[in-house]
Amino acid sequence: MPSYKWISRLLVTVPLALTLHSGAYAETVARYGISMADIPLTTGQPDRGAGAYQFTGHTLYDPLIAWEANIDSRPGKLIPGLATEWKVDPKDNKKWIFTLRQGVKFHDGSTLNADAVIWNLDKVLNDKSPQFDAKQSAQVRPRIPSVATYRKISDTSVEITTKDVDALFPYQLPWFLISSPAQWEKLGKDWNKFASQPSGTGPFKLDKLVPRERAELVKNADYWDKSRLAKTDRIVLLPIPDALTRANALLNGQVDIIETPPPDVVPQLQAAKMKIVKNVTPHVWPYHFSTYPGSPWTDIRVRKAANLAIDRDGIVALMNGLAVPAVGQVDATNPWFGKPSFKLKYDLAAAKKLMTEAGYSPAKPLKAKVVIAQGGTGQMLSLPMNEYIQQSLAEIGIQISFEVVELENLYLYWRSGAKADMATSKGITAINLGYVTADPFYGITRFVDSRYVAPNGVNWGGYNNPKVDGWLDQIRTSFDVKKQDALLAQVHQTMVDDALMLWVVHDVNPHAISPKVKGFVQAQHWFQDLTTIKMN
Repeated sequence: MPSYKWISRLLVTVPLALTLHSGAYAETVARYGISMADIPLTTGQPDRGAGAYQFTGHTLYDPLIAWEANIDSRPGKLIPGLATEWKVDPKDNKKWIFTLRQGVKFHDGSTLNADAVIWNLDKVLNDKSPQFDAKQSAQVRPRIPSVATYRKISDTSVEITTKDVDALFPYQLPWFLISSPAQWEKLGKDWNKFASQPSGTGPFKLDKLVPRERAELVKNADYWDKSRLAKTDRIVLLPIPDALTRANALLNGQVDIIETPPPDVVPQLQAAKMKIVKNVTPHVWPYHFSTYPGSPWTDIRVRKAANLAIDRDGIVALMNGLAVPAVGQVDATNPWFGKPSFKLKYDLAAAKKLMTEAGYSPAKPLKAKVVIAQGGTGQMLSLPMNEYIQQSLAEIGIQISFEVVELENLYLYWRSGAKADMATSKGITAINLGYVTADPFYGITRFVDSRYVAPNGVNWGGYNNPKVDGWLDQIRTSFDVKKQDALLAQVHQTMVDDALMLWVVHDVNPHAISPKVKGFVQAQHWFQDLTTIKMN
């Protein structure tokens, strides 16, 4: 078993400047230590990945179609957001009609209407529009690849036409958030100014932003959804990328909640009466291989050997139980799992045999470079876990080296794809990035559809399987959920049998919270609803 110096490091006190506002009454404040190096974009489309949506996405803004993120006892589902209803046009299944919620106001007092929705679509999809923002577009365009055209039907309804018939299209829309055209105009049409004075329709407003230091969100008492009024007056988001520093901040009373506590400090946190919260999380931590010619991963024997070389139980032990071994992109209980013939397990002898057949050994190793993140929401304990993988693969003759980057730079590699110059110039042939697997599009189809090969989508490695594309066409054109599930099971089964990725573990999205915090709901998703947080 590999040993890690990081486990024995002492906690170092890092003072956090936490100047809290005082008012005429005792304001309730929750201080949240997040694992990112900076506050995610506040302009309407957060950067820094899926985890950022809980911080500066679904707090400040709303989507047309929302995701139920305040339930912990079962998986969430699609629910009405700024659209009260959506339906496909029976005469043309490429057309989706959205009925907008009436009476909704942006934080600046302007009214949500169809013009605002169209303005926001142009903001991220139409580079000729005055409001087009390349930063926001880069975040959301790959998340809504089905959109072809859109138009206003009336003040309270819009129509979005997809490139092809796509029954899974609604799953793309929780990622598209609506910001205020009036506020952008008021601030001189300047997105940089908008970042510090944003206006959405969400349950919180931004009160203060200090990049790389803090964001302070205050309750929107006029929020349209009275069932989701914030239970605390102010949430202070504090970027603390180092896991041990986050834990120390919680132990010292400098913050009230942290995400991703370091596993070896969990007993100390529990002894200090901190509660460790975790839940089933549709999130997998894999290596995504390039399948382009010239990649060392084009040989299926090598991909299978890599999957057989990892002691996933050992990684779960490394994580002090804060993970679950992966047997594929989704869990075996998932209706989309299927019946793969290739079983993900720890079998060193079988892995070595496959590598010998492929012409490699520890004496004659295959060499590959993987781009990984220093850390961040969704990346778990990136460096220690990757070190474990590196040592495990070396045992069977796979010698990997790392390109270690900041999380947002990792997303740039991901969106650009394995064939992009930034990857090929450095010899990068795999990427380690946590993937949300909560819905069919986000969890499965976007990674295997040849039409979504990066940079057109996030099929990072260029996977192209006509048989899979055929099943995807059937999934897109079927509005029968049972038929969709059966076809998705075939797709996932093929992904596993092709060893498309090296699947390691599923996250349980652990948080550590102070006894002062009540009402924190750990949803079974990477989306989390911060309105439930209540302070004693």
